[in-house]
Amino acid sequence: MRKRATTCRRLALVSSITFVGLLALCARSGADELDAEEQPYEHEDTRELVGLVNDAAVLVERDGEAAFDTFRVPDSRWRHDETYLFVVDLEGNMLVHPDEAMEGTNQIDLEDINGRPIIRGLIDAATAVPREPHGWYHYEWAVPGQILPRWKSSYVRLVTAPSGERLVVGAGMYDDRMERAFVVHMVRDAVAEIEKGGVSAFPLLRDRTGRFFAKDGYVFVIDQRGVALVHPGFPNLEGRNIVDVEDTEGKPLVREMLDLVSTRGAGWVDYMWPKPGESVSTQKSTYVTRANLGGEWVLVGSGVYLADAPTVAMQPTLTAPELEALVREAAAVFEEHGADAFPEFRREGSRWFRDGTYFFAWNMDGTRVFHAANPSIEGKDASAEQDVLGRPYGRMFLEVAASSSGEGWVHYMYPEPGDIFPTWKSTFVKRVRFPSGEEHLVGAGIYNMQMDEAFIEDVVERAASLVASRGPEAFDELRNERGPYFFMDTYVFVDEPDGTELVNPGQPSLEGRNILDLEDARGTPIARSYIDLAMEQGSGWVEYYWYRPGENTPTRKRTYVRKVQAGDQTYIVGSGLYLED
Repeated sequence: MRKRATTCRRLALVSSITFVGLLALCARSGADELDAEEQPYEHEDTRELVGLVNDAAVLVERDGEAAFDTFRVPDSRWRHDETYLFVVDLEGNMLVHPDEAMEGTNQIDLEDINGRPIIRGLIDAATAVPREPHGWYHYEWAVPGQILPRWKSSYVRLVTAPSGERLVVGAGMYDDRMERAFVVHMVRDAVAEIEKGGVSAFPLLRDRTGRFFAKDGYVFVIDQRGVALVHPGFPNLEGRNIVDVEDTEGKPLVREMLDLVSTRGAGWVDYMWPKPGESVSTQKSTYVTRANLGGEWVLVGSGVYLADAPTVAMQPTLTAPELEALVREAAAVFEEHGADAFPEFRREGSRWFRDGTYFFAWNMDGTRVFHAANPSIEGKDASAEQDVLGRPYGRMFLEVAASSSGEGWVHYMYPEPGDIFPTWKSTFVKRVRFPSGEEHLVGAGIYNMQMDEAFIEDVVERAASLVASRGPEAFDELRNERGPYFFMDTYVFVDEPDGTELVNPGQPSLEGRNILDLEDARGTPIARSYIDLAMEQGSGWVEYYWYRPGENTPTRKRTYVRKVQAGDQTYIVGSGLYLED
């Protein structure tokens, strides 16, 4: 009884549940199961949403279907602005939803734009762990009345109606913030799966469309020695010992996680780490705990970049134009001296090899003939090499070098010298002819380089050439997330002059729709602005506020566009970079 009273007092603070709803929840036999909600929510809107769902659950358990009409009232507590209650049965039949086309139909196979099973995920969140009949699920869904999908975090609760039917009651919020409580729930859910199924649970943790991925968060598993058993963010690390991995400021984060779990059982570790696709280091908070696997404990964890977390810029020693100039200077040296120049380019501390920037050379069949940082890989065929994301950077190097310009940028993930974690690398390559007469490509790169206008103009010009030569047959290549036109948070789009979006890998739900009148968060007519510029001037830059892929908060963006003629068809090809205010 004392335990139940403690739970109810905490719920009153955590969930903002009404007094009547609180009494009803604490009176029922399953109240002890609410202990899993003791992780405090940091934001008022989250607490209000949880309170809303908890109160709705009380009504459904008391009144059954008679409560549904209450939830349907517009501009009521249950349905206002972007917030609304939904009710679904365990077979996926939508019983309450503001979209009349969805209500009364089976939606079990509904997916978001990334293939995440929405209804299955919501049901799993409420039913997967018997002792926790509630939880969170994260997916992308359009705001009512709008066309852009945004990240939505939905809280759901499993309830039993008076008829005995089990139903899932829930509501969601469009919010860029990840709560610590979301992470704790995901990790506890993963622990339950591991302790139930052992290593057979690992594929569930790796499934990017499953409930163990949320925005930029995922669950990882490390054994007591520091060997990564599951690491969806960096699959190349699985099976490797990562106990000595440090953050960008030298903190031994894996050792600290293991020490915390072995001594305290569970807790949080803070460290500095770049967000996916970004070149600044942001404080990341990771929750870690133990799970029993085969009679031994393993560490299970997941991290979150919290709102307003501190950041530290990782300043490159060279800008993109400076690296281009350096590679062109090196190309002139190689054209004059060929392989005789290799010793000078191997000398650390020289202008050719310092601060993580070094040179390499391949012949045009893809064989590495020179690599300043790692001579052991010289003489090997690299033409088929791919990065951790499956991007075929070997083929990209060769294609850029073989192009009519003979030079260009390639972006891929590659470990810094002496490190095992791959990070974004931007490499400029150029075709050269050695004194022997044999053609080679030479290049150098910078890790975690801030996105630059030179990158954008380069990728748009290459995409424009592709569209001009192949027309619509080029579109699938532009959509390829592993190809040269999609890197970090940059992608290429293609529009028709009338505003019809033909290609948009970042927001595929826009393809086939006319976006001529689409406005940004400040009322700027986005597509109309850049289409008018391209049609009148041929190419140029425009600025507006737009959403990074997977984010809900608009960011200032500069976009470069070019008019392209392919036969009798005119297209607008463009790409942009996000700027920090």
